[in-house]
Amino acid sequence: MKLRKQRLGLVLSLFCSPLALSQAFANTQNGKDPVQIDPHKLHPVKTGKTRSIISRAPAEQIIATARRSRSEQSVGHTQLQRILPGVNPLKALQILPGVVFNNADPWGNNEQNSSLFIHGFNQNQLGYTLDGIPLGDQAYGNYNGLSPQRAVISENVGNATVATGSGALGTASTSNLGGTLLFSSLDPKQKMGGQLDQTFGSFSTFRTFARFDTGNFGNGNSAYISWARQDARAWDFAGHQGGNQVNAKFVHKDSKDKITYFFDWSDKVEPNEDGIVLPNGYGTYVRPFTFPDFTYAKSYINSPAYRAAGLNYRNYYSAAQRRDFLTYLSWQHDFSANLHWDNKFYYHHDLGEGVVAGPITAAGLPTLFSAYFPDQSADQLNTVFGGSGYATRTTEYWDNRGGLLSTLRYHLGHHDIEVGGWYERNNNTQARRWYPLDANNPTTPYERQQDALIKQYTNYFYTNTFVTHLQDSWKVSKNFTLSAGFKSELVYTNGTLPVAGKPGSLSPKTAVTVPGGTIAAVKPFLPSFGALWNITPHEQWFANIQENMRAYQSTGYGNATPWGATSQAAFEDFKEHGKVETSWTYETGLRTHHRVHLGPLTDISAQAEYYHVHFSNRLVAIATTQTLSSIIGSATTLANVGSVSTDGMDFSFTAQFGPHFSLYNGLSYNKSVYNDNYASGNATIRIAGRNVAGQPDWTEKFVATTNWGNFYGQFIGDIMGKRYTTYTNDLWASPTAQFSMNAGYTIHGIPHIPALRVQGNITNLTNTRGWSTVSTTQTAGQFTAFPIAPRMFFLTLSAHW
Repeated sequence: MKLRKQRLGLVLSLFCSPLALSQAFANTQNGKDPVQIDPHKLHPVKTGKTRSIISRAPAEQIIATARRSRSEQSVGHTQLQRILPGVNPLKALQILPGVVFNNADPWGNNEQNSSLFIHGFNQNQLGYTLDGIPLGDQAYGNYNGLSPQRAVISENVGNATVATGSGALGTASTSNLGGTLLFSSLDPKQKMGGQLDQTFGSFSTFRTFARFDTGNFGNGNSAYISWARQDARAWDFAGHQGGNQVNAKFVHKDSKDKITYFFDWSDKVEPNEDGIVLPNGYGTYVRPFTFPDFTYAKSYINSPAYRAAGLNYRNYYSAAQRRDFLTYLSWQHDFSANLHWDNKFYYHHDLGEGVVAGPITAAGLPTLFSAYFPDQSADQLNTVFGGSGYATRTTEYWDNRGGLLSTLRYHLGHHDIEVGGWYERNNNTQARRWYPLDANNPTTPYERQQDALIKQYTNYFYTNTFVTHLQDSWKVSKNFTLSAGFKSELVYTNGTLPVAGKPGSLSPKTAVTVPGGTIAAVKPFLPSFGALWNITPHEQWFANIQENMRAYQSTGYGNATPWGATSQAAFEDFKEHGKVETSWTYETGLRTHHRVHLGPLTDISAQAEYYHVHFSNRLVAIATTQTLSSIIGSATTLANVGSVSTDGMDFSFTAQFGPHFSLYNGLSYNKSVYNDNYASGNATIRIAGRNVAGQPDWTEKFVATTNWGNFYGQFIGDIMGKRYTTYTNDLWASPTAQFSMNAGYTIHGIPHIPALRVQGNITNLTNTRGWSTVSTTQTAGQFTAFPIAPRMFFLTLSAHW
């Protein structure tokens, strides 16, 4: 216990400013799990020969910086909910340096138009976990996980952490070429109580959150159950987004054991946002659906506006329907003060559907339909599909996965040794189906389609994942620590095709879906090396080198995957000659914290980091036909097309100006370039030396905070530089600057309600217009972009008792 107190004190003296976070991280040098710190219970602590006085915190810190050999920063529960109650924790991480998140929804919940870049890697090349449980690679076409906001209610998130360079060796992910994003759920409170939040706002927003904590009910047992419901009108058409979610958590603690059970059920519908195809669509900012005005929708497809719209025609509706059940059981056991064993068992079931109802004459659909209904005239096809002029396309998902994680930690002299393993079995299905849209009884985006008219194709995937890791952290001296280790990844996927696409139903007409087979992604030795040096009681140097691998996506046609091949010969050729993607990440930097007396400036903490990444065997799904906005999609050939080199710097600081004001700032520079040209058919795509599409070269984030007793206020800025939108860099999205505000006041003394908080939020304060997510393309001349949501206002009442 004495040793733990000394280490905690050292962490506080180095990195906790007087803004201390309500859920701060204070990691020990040996890489153990972070300790939660209550800012209202900080007191003088001794750290060996160094004594540091930490005063009671008048405010909450915006970020917390972990003491590790890699860059790792966190956003705590309080700040997450200040950004916007109910926010997607991914969007909350947007304020951290190196993180570029975009979404056309103020909460960041719409997965179809969500994008994330960290140090040149996109969201499918990063790793994600909740309480250590794998969340997959965040692909919109779900196949191996679920998004953080579906895994846990936003108000139950304890903190959100990002390791922008390389994650810990024990991270349960096979997609983290780049960094890792770690989310933790709050534990039950030790005192019985409740919480009720109600949010009102623009576009008929109505969000309710309710939670009841049992408190400690004997023998170290505590639990909570919570429920959230959100309903909000889509900002550019008359659809509604939201749904219901339930969380429950039980914790048992005694002198040797901690047992945790977590349950999540989520049933959500998020109407999608159609992007604008550019440059054809310049002058058009939104592409709203015509739902629910079916009378207008039927007249629209016969109007001059439809014919003039080209690729930017209006669909009737589109939505992402997702129903998830996630649960885990965790057992942590202390054999002794030096030997600890952690185990987690988890299961996840997903039933999902991506649906779009659009004109049957759009984007090559007559060709697709003629493969199933040959020799039918346009009028006859219209009758087949319900007489409305519309058809409904679905991509239907079914996923069952479960697994076990086990980690043993042993402290031996100056060494902290960790060995662990992870096994997962994932069975997932993806099906493409077409349904009629009856002119007299149209469906809605909120219901599941029934009785498919065309079952275009169905893929089954069976994946076994085996990951082990071993590492040692050696405390060479009092102030210097070295770490080394490796992980082994073995991923075996068998893809089958019980329903194959007919010739002519895909693009080009000669393409077919193929049976596939088994492919392994295997890297038995992926090393990691790190160093940590406490230069002074206030400065720390860190460095980390790590190799990572990304397993193949177990999805089918239309994706960057071996099972998307349109000939069995192409599949077998890739199986024999294709290479799995890998990366080497090098990062180093300095951290500092100082109490100062420079006029109004009283405290400053900062971190500066330099990183270099070499990304090898980059995989690209090369389209055999260019049909960017085709609802059919295009046949692709998966190929390794060379490497990418990345260099960059992240810098962040928090400055405290007395007890009432603070300023956080995060500045990032990134230079990611393609190193090689590659062949696409008979053409050469000349991209060597070009910037990686989608990643801005610089970003600037800041949060200005004021606290006066029961009142707080924040002004937040997010400035993003130019983003190239094509591999050839001939088109780009202009820089954007978005600002938001939040302010709140806590009222005490109300009978039976110890605290009532009132919070107001304004998003996109200046009503900036521009592009949020951009869909990048391989060739010149065209890309798709999604608009930024307009200025919105929200008011939240939160009662705690």
